[in-house]
Amino acid sequence: MAGSGTEHLRPAGDTLLRAENLVVEFPVGRTGLKVHAVSDVSIDVRAGETLGLVGESGCGKSTTGRAIMQLPRPTSGRVLFDGHDLVTLPSSELRRLRPEMQMIFQDPISSLNPRRKVSQIVAEPLRIWKRAAGDQLDKIVETTLENVGIDPAAAWDRRPHQFSGGQCQRICIARALVLNPKLIICDEPVSALDVSVQAQILNLLEEMKAQYNLTLIFIAHDLAVVKNVSDRVAVMYLGKLCEVAPPDELYARPAHPYTEALLRSIPVPDPSIRPGEEGTLGGEIPSPVAPPSGCRFRTRCPRVQDMCAQVEPKMRQIGLGHYVACHFPLDAIGPKPGAAQLAQQMNAMTSPTTRRPVPPKLVTPPVSGVSASAPPKPAG
Repeated sequence: MAGSGTEHLRPAGDTLLRAENLVVEFPVGRTGLKVHAVSDVSIDVRAGETLGLVGESGCGKSTTGRAIMQLPRPTSGRVLFDGHDLVTLPSSELRRLRPEMQMIFQDPISSLNPRRKVSQIVAEPLRIWKRAAGDQLDKIVETTLENVGIDPAAAWDRRPHQFSGGQCQRICIARALVLNPKLIICDEPVSALDVSVQAQILNLLEEMKAQYNLTLIFIAHDLAVVKNVSDRVAVMYLGKLCEVAPPDELYARPAHPYTEALLRSIPVPDPSIRPGEEGTLGGEIPSPVAPPSGCRFRTRCPRVQDMCAQVEPKMRQIGLGHYVACHFPLDAIGPKPGAAQLAQQMNAMTSPTTRRPVPPKLVTPPVSGVSASAPPKPAG
């Protein structure tokens, strides 16, 4: 059940990014109505951590990421980044902080300027911020392209339409890395790519995170992908947070009915495993223009009670690092109905030792300007 509250937030001094009571609303023409895209969402990320933000399409994940970046500024709430409240900062001071925060967008091809060459696209942030010029600028661009697996010599004078989607996403990652940011928000960076290419991009993000000391917010609707890359997972529904927990805890013992439904919806590439009808969501899908009273998930929840329509649930702790916003959470101790089938599905997708998906270490073949060698490691 979707709710609000800040009990799951850690002390402000321990986090690089802390968003409190974030609200984003959009007017609906001249009707006087508003789309409640994000309603009282609070999240935090420690330096070097990866936060996975998941939920179905339209739940407000991407809007939350853009509101953190102040694109546009949220309707209300606070966004504390490295000790600065971005919401109240003057535009001039906010602009000076921009290089520390970057974003990787969902559609890699449309996020690149089709008229610019690859070298110009990656070099543009350096030119705008006057970080380098001449041979030094070219060297930084060349090194960054090599780090993301692009051959600079072959790609230097080519344009985005001459590359595949996976190669364009590598170029987008290079553009985000060139200013050495502290935080990168990855807005569904692999959802538009083939499965084999997804594994390559995920491997690349993990390598770049270690090499550049990055902090990531990974937005996705694929829970299997999020479990693989995240240190902490937050589940959203209709503009509200439902559950926050470490990935292994969340996947083994989901406490929120919506989280369990999401886990059951993960497809398994094994014909011997039949999807169960148990836990399938029904009911009315509400509109963000007129969200339900009380709990926003109550119109589809199999455990709904009268209290759910009257009182909005607050985020509360039910285990170590495990928080849920639900009046009647699933029993966190012992097996749940259908737990055997859920465990069978997850075991088919994960490594038996780590219980995390292990994508193959794939390397793009040496065609169309992509280097076949692994990204070089930094000196020292």
